[in-house]
Formats: sequence, structure tokens, C-alpha cells
Amino acid sequence: MTLKNARQKAAQSINTILVQTYWFIGQYIVEFEQKGNEKAEYGSGLLDKLSQDLSTLYGKGFSRSNVFYMRKLYLSFPNSETVSHKLTWSHYFEEIFKV
Repeated sequence: MTLKNARQKAAQSINTILVQTYWFIGQYIVEFEQKGNEKAEYGSGLLDKLSQDLSTLYGKGFSRSNVFYMRKLYLSFPNSETVSHKLTWSHYFEEIFKV
């Protein structure tokens, strides 16, 4: 295996894990924090609070908008089996937010 191929496989593996992780975070938000509802209680500040908590625990990558997108990923693809391991987070982002 060449270095180029190895790097491509590593990047693909990381991306697959990233998309899966974002899906599970979205699932947690909807099923646990929102008690299965599509939206949080009005004025709860849920996404702001989760963004702060996740950023404190894990560092960068958990802005309010990213947490919103993770939740939207789960709502758009509630069955984890429909999330392809070949698509990147960017592909899902574009699919979810088609204008």
C-alpha cells in the first residue's frame, strides 16, 4: 500500500467515525434532551447549553451551529443504517440544507 492510499484510507476512516459520532450526538439531543420531540421547549436554550458543555468537555467543534447540524442530521436520517459510510460530513450538510 502506498503512502497516498494509506492517507486516503485513514481520512475515510476518520470521516466515517465523525459522521457516526455526530449522528449519535444528534440522537442523544432528540431522544434524551428533547424527550423524542422534534424541537426543544421554547426558550430553553438547550443548544446553547449543550454547545458550552461539549466545548468545555471536548474542545473545538461544538459551536451552537454545529450542535444544531448534528441534531438535524439525526432528524433527517433517524435510522443509523441509512447513514452511508462513504459520504462525508460535507455531503450530509449539503443534503440536509438544500436550498
